[in-house]
Amino acid sequence: MVSKMLNKWLQEARRVAIGGHVRPDGDCVGSCMGLYLYMKDNYPDIQTDVYLEPIPEKFKIISGTEDIRSEIQEGEAYDLFICLDCGDEERLGFSMPLFQSALHTFCMDHHVSNQSFAEYNQIVPDASSTSELIYGIMDKKRVTREIAECLYMGIAHDTGIFQYSNVSPSTFRMAAELLETGIDAAELIDFTYYEKTYAQNQVLGRALLESIVFMDGKCIAAFMKKSQMDFYGVTPKDLDGIVSQLRITQGVEVAIFAYETEKDLYKVSLRSKKAIDVSVIAGYFGGGGHVRAAGCIMPGTIYDVLNNLSRQIELQFAKE
Repeated sequence: MVSKMLNKWLQEARRVAIGGHVRPDGDCVGSCMGLYLYMKDNYPDIQTDVYLEPIPEKFKIISGTEDIRSEIQEGEAYDLFICLDCGDEERLGFSMPLFQSALHTFCMDHHVSNQSFAEYNQIVPDASSTSELIYGIMDKKRVTREIAECLYMGIAHDTGIFQYSNVSPSTFRMAAELLETGIDAAELIDFTYYEKTYAQNQVLGRALLESIVFMDGKCIAAFMKKSQMDFYGVTPKDLDGIVSQLRITQGVEVAIFAYETEKDLYKVSLRSKKAIDVSVIAGYFGGGGHVRAAGCIMPGTIYDVLNNLSRQIELQFAKE
């Protein structure tokens, strides 16, 4: 059904834009670039452009990233805007005006909090990643090694290298098919997921050293002030992975990592193992995400943030 709808619009389209969420992660970049390369190969008569905020340097290992547009040129308009891995219109960031002005809009996503804001929406919360969904609508015979690299990276990143609960048998089957194109999965994963700069290891060490456990050891939290980030010379992109490292602490059910974006305003990342739906907690504070991985932005001191989060976590523990 999805591929038929897309094909109908693509047959009528002369200009197509692809966009993802602000602060693009591995799945956002992988799904957008995978679809972009597929469009370039199989729909050469359509002008296809991809819009993303500047991506982390490590993701530039995949093909086509030099074509990413991070600004809108005056007068740009598209017949179709394809929105990937994005739960609501606002999270498109700078590309939102292109989405709003497009003749048709299509959204493919796996966030349970997605608001089905496009003209046509394909939302599959049980899917491991948007990259998995994108692969599912492609003609497998036309998936090149370059496309496979993008999608494999997206799947690997959003599953924590195939360890999270969102991994299903179909995820492994798709990954195997992508591997058969000849990609070097070990190099791709090592460079884009595991490898860290010295500064990244320093802030990770500090976050772990200063973390606190509470609720009888079921929760762990760490935070970083903007002044600390400035001291180490790191940006929000350098903080990726900290919350996942906190999550694997023995006995912990919920992990929280927050960093200050401006005075008394925090970007919060939440992760859980089995019992707690962190998408509900993030949604309560205006954010969203997945059952086991979600986020939001919260005002106040870090103690205000942790106290407010604790109350919502306690409510879910009480229902067990």
